[in-house]
Amino acid sequence: MSLAAYCVICCRRLGTSTPSPKRHTYWRDIRNIIKFTGSLILGGSLFLTYEILALKKSLTLDTQVVETEKMKSYIYVHTASLNRRESHGTFSTVDVEDHECAVWLLLRKSKSEDRTARLEAVQEMAEAHQWHDYQYRTVAQACDPRTLVGLARSKDSDLRFFLPPPLLPPLKEDSSTEEELRQLLASLPQTELDECIQYFTSLALSESSQSLAAQKGGLWCFGGNGLPYAESFGEVPSATVEMFCLEAIVKHSEISIHCDNIEANGGLQLLQRLYQLHKDYPKVQRNIMRVIGNMALNEHLHSAIVRSGWVSIMAEALKSQHIMEASHAARTLANLDRETVQEKYQDGVYVLHPQHRTSQPIKADVLFIHGLMGAAFKTWRQQDSEQVLTEKALEDEDRYTTCWPKTWLARDCPALRIISVEYDTSLSDWRARCPMERKSIAFRSNELLRKLRAAGVGDRPIIWISHSMGGLLVKKMLLEASKKPEMSTVIKNTRGIIFYSVPHHGSRLAEYSVNIRYLLFPSLEVKELSKDSPALKALQDDFLEFAKDKKLQVLNFVETQPTYIGSMIKLHVVPEESADLGIGDLIPVDVNHLNICKPKKKDAFLYQRTLQFIRETLAKDLEN
Repeated sequence: MSLAAYCVICCRRLGTSTPSPKRHTYWRDIRNIIKFTGSLILGGSLFLTYEILALKKSLTLDTQVVETEKMKSYIYVHTASLNRRESHGTFSTVDVEDHECAVWLLLRKSKSEDRTARLEAVQEMAEAHQWHDYQYRTVAQACDPRTLVGLARSKDSDLRFFLPPPLLPPLKEDSSTEEELRQLLASLPQTELDECIQYFTSLALSESSQSLAAQKGGLWCFGGNGLPYAESFGEVPSATVEMFCLEAIVKHSEISIHCDNIEANGGLQLLQRLYQLHKDYPKVQRNIMRVIGNMALNEHLHSAIVRSGWVSIMAEALKSQHIMEASHAARTLANLDRETVQEKYQDGVYVLHPQHRTSQPIKADVLFIHGLMGAAFKTWRQQDSEQVLTEKALEDEDRYTTCWPKTWLARDCPALRIISVEYDTSLSDWRARCPMERKSIAFRSNELLRKLRAAGVGDRPIIWISHSMGGLLVKKMLLEASKKPEMSTVIKNTRGIIFYSVPHHGSRLAEYSVNIRYLLFPSLEVKELSKDSPALKALQDDFLEFAKDKKLQVLNFVETQPTYIGSMIKLHVVPEESADLGIGDLIPVDVNHLNICKPKKKDAFLYQRTLQFIRETLAKDLEN
């Protein structure tokens, strides 16, 4: 304003002043006017520019503020226990907008006293695929552990329902995961253990001590047990030593009180650190999941397992394309899910179908029991190399599979619960995982029977499917169950058995060896397969009488080609006369002993005849 007034005064002076005799005075006044007018225009322009920018800023919508406003529609609730009586969590619906009501109504429904309502709420959440990110976070932070486990076991649930695991505590100074794992193992009770747990624990502590000494500049002892293990350190040193400790911890985790010690000593967090470090080493990850699955058998540890973030890890693993990883996660989550699962799946018992919560009624059980040197998954793969199958299965699961019971059979018979069992076997005591573990068929059958009964086997109609020595275990299990009143339902509900090249009358395998050490030290399992074994003959006679009395349906397959045992011996492991049980059809197949249970493709005779037997034997049960 003062600038404008000054300009006006100057103009008036020019108008009222008398003409100057000197012309330069006139031009000086003109320059002054131009100077002040320019200053006025420049100052005004700057002022207007500032006002416009300020106005624009005040009208800009802050999206972060809107997001924060949305997030205020809930408060976080800390609920740790799966026990309903201990769950006091409530939530507030203050400031809840209309579009938020559905989320909160489902959360409230998931905490209902009515079990059916809770299951419906979890299913509706799992089927919600159009929510915003913050809505999934709302559920993730406000749901109770029971709902979280239910979402993890729901097939179509979004992984955004699961918060990342809590930050792991830092390692102690001058320590490593290997050293802390060793300390965890050393902290577990070392008394009243069976010989194999003592063996694994002693071996793990010994090998890890030598490894740590070598890392810190000490001398490595290449004698005794150290030599063969040292040779394998070149590939994955830390993982190799950690595997010894993990195998020992797996054995310890089969004992309930030892699980308490693992949890109390920070084992859940340490195992999670190892799991993340060894993402490219599946065997380490599977052993870790075995430990968590064993700990989940103890319901008082469920809240600790949930709090430590393992449910989020298992939810992701369950969606894996790799059947072994998904099956280990399925076992753990099933043991955590006390809402829909009454059974408990102990170490070595894996449900291949259904691995998720399902509305499909399960009307019968099909159990797969592998044989000598077999496994719960690899025994039942398609006939091809494992690497090729894995690559092809990811592209077309209908034609290629790494486990045909889980893919083909589950799709053809969705009303079945399909279980595969795993146990350790060896050809020679030199290769035994535990030198003191000389388990007879009788011992193993009782152990497996106990685990299967805990998994609810016997509550539904049953078909047993076995390969090689697994068939002898099935026969022994049924004979033992027939003598125990508490196992009577297993006998009552057994409908039929499929034997893939089972040596009912023995095998010459015990007479051969890959090399001299196998010849001198055949394992107990191999000895019991010899043709002159009195125990094998008694088993055959007793079971034949039992099967005829119970009128069991039986189907026998037998190989016609010899099998290479190592690189030196070519052997017809189970000849036709040995595979003949005495009842049921006996079907020769032009394959060797290893491939007798591995169909080449889904429409192959081997698979289609197996499927036909299952459908015919369970026809009445599947109709009801």
